Amino acid sequence: MMMPTHIGAVGGFVENGRGDILLVKTRHGGWVFPGGQVENGENLMDALTREIKEESGIDTEVTHLIGIYSNTGSYLWHDGQTPVPTKLMLDFVCTPTGGELCTSEETSDSRWVPKSQVLDLVTAPAIRLRYQAYLDFNGKIQYMEYITRPEFEVKLQRTL
Repeated sequence: MMMPTHIGAVGGFVENGRGDILLVKTRHGGWVFPGGQVENGENLMDALTREIKEESGIDTEVTHLIGIYSNTGSYLWHDGQTPVPTKLMLDFVCTPTGGELCTSEETSDSRWVPKSQVLDLVTAPAIRLRYQAYLDFNGKIQYMEYITRPEFEVKLQRTL
């Protein structure tokens, strides 16, 4: 029997005191909220603050969990050969505590965007769906299962 393999990932909705949301422009995925994979031996909050800092230059404090997502689609990575395993993603709300906007190896731009204009920039269906869950957050955790390829499809959606 093969042991299951999942990628653990975190995403952060960082909102400043003016109500602007931190977005980063990635080389493969367009505009997204910052986040990424949890490294071996790393806890979720440390992974998220590291990813936000690496991708945008902004220091943050993680405040609360708002969503849990499973991307159960099977597809090949950008190299066309490496299979991508199921991804388990946890989204958190974060508060900026310092730092300066910058770019990284993974990002070509980073900026504060008015909350009402975020969906003008974000085109990926899964990221749009997760942003909407952030906007609609009412204290209950959102859980969704979706696939992103060959076409985006929500398989399950409920609150916990």
